Amino acid sequence: MASKRNQECSLLYQVNTRVWLNDLAGEMGRPATLDDIPDAALDRIAALGFKWVWLLGVWRLGERGRQISRARNDWRAEFKHILPDLTDQDISGSCFAITGYTVGPTLGGTAALGRLRRRLRARNLRLILDFVPNHTALDHPWIKDRPHFYVTGTDADLAREPHNYCHVDTRDGPRVIAHGRDPYFPGWPDTAQLNYGEVAVQEAMRQELLNVAGICDGVRCDMAMLMLPEVYRRTWNIDIEPFWPEAIRCIRLDQPDFVFIAEVYWDLEWTLLQQGFDYTYDKRLYDRLRGQNALSVKEHLAADQDFQRKQVRFLENHDEPRAAAAFPPSVHEAAAVLTYLSPGLRFFHQGQMEGRKTHIPMHLCRAPAEAIDTAVRNFYQRLLRVLRLPIVRSGDWTLLTPAPTDQAPTDQAPTDQAPTDQKDDDTESDREIIACVWSLEKRNRVLVIVNYTPEPVSSHLKLPFPDLRRQKVRLRDLMGTTKGEESGDALLKTGLAIDLPPWGYRVLELSVVAS
Repeated sequence: MASKRNQECSLLYQVNTRVWLNDLAGEMGRPATLDDIPDAALDRIAALGFKWVWLLGVWRLGERGRQISRARNDWRAEFKHILPDLTDQDISGSCFAITGYTVGPTLGGTAALGRLRRRLRARNLRLILDFVPNHTALDHPWIKDRPHFYVTGTDADLAREPHNYCHVDTRDGPRVIAHGRDPYFPGWPDTAQLNYGEVAVQEAMRQELLNVAGICDGVRCDMAMLMLPEVYRRTWNIDIEPFWPEAIRCIRLDQPDFVFIAEVYWDLEWTLLQQGFDYTYDKRLYDRLRGQNALSVKEHLAADQDFQRKQVRFLENHDEPRAAAAFPPSVHEAAAVLTYLSPGLRFFHQGQMEGRKTHIPMHLCRAPAEAIDTAVRNFYQRLLRVLRLPIVRSGDWTLLTPAPTDQAPTDQAPTDQAPTDQKDDDTESDREIIACVWSLEKRNRVLVIVNYTPEPVSSHLKLPFPDLRRQKVRLRDLMGTTKGEESGDALLKTGLAIDLPPWGYRVLELSVVAS
């Protein structure tokens, strides 16, 4: 059952903090800190209807990570492609290779973050920060002082897998330690893998999490599934105790409304929700939308409603390509309507609503200048107006089944006799139309109807609302300008006629006309 923390389908805005401050520095002609983020910018975010602001990359980074980021030829070639005038100053190092959960002086320090949080709260905005449980930077103080905190290897391991191990200097002399990684890909070369088989490591990371929780309202936990015992064992052949249930319990003792968001893949979303997370990434919906497969999208949206409300819905983030580059324009709009008018936490990435197409690697602190795509901006302005409506935040959501026009809807019960010379009812509707309804009260509904195919479709949407009988119903397109009236009896018996172009959609406010 949805908790107080996720009973409302709220909006999250992700900001690449270092890039944002670099842009501000260019405008001001001097280095910018968190104190320089304008109140007007926060006002705009609040006015758009956001509740959460995720400041990506505020934690302290180390020199060794920067050196690795600047020295890797393959990475540097990518950076140079994005920034033809690239300099070393543009490469700050990965914001996931952390040397400590404090804010560095170049960003204004932890005190500046506290002042920014107060400014956010004055606008009813809540702050999300990163928590990276799996690994640290290679020059984290624990490397020298607590080398037993890390997964170690041998010189033979290093010779056999140089991409997964490295030498470090510790108080006990040189050691070979493992880079952080998942079980399917090579290690991240600017990181050191924490050994969760050590009880002291789990205790230390719970304390780090407690410290972070004291200065924000929620955390996005990087690669959270790597801490699951079965995943950790598969990666490192080390048995560990579960980390998340106790860590989350400790935070909730003092902060019951603190929110936990899990970056998670490999169909482990439900597992992490059971361990206490409020939300998990919905990468499966994103992948199905990228694949342009309407049937698989609809099947995914047919999952349990409580589960749906705990999903993080997104079309892009710092790891994925820009939506304006990944989706053709008409597909982009249809995918956004499906993504953000489904229940869950609605996640928008800085630059997404302006149609930016250049993906910025996490090692960079500068982005290229890009012109605003006015068509994309106008679309998102219309969509955000809809998302500010109470009905699509706190209402009840139901997936609907259209009925094709070549087989007119009836009120007859189904029979066991197989149909002849007719299209498969379920297959036809699944391939053509994805439809759902938001309801807040009996006489207040929003219909969302999307043709997620490259062909035009015609169908009827038979509405399952008996209270419409003998009523006159007003329909208003919330994403357009059309409006009209229909007989409630007709909507119940023959359905709402739907004619949509390829990738077309309608978002209709449905209300009963007062007698």
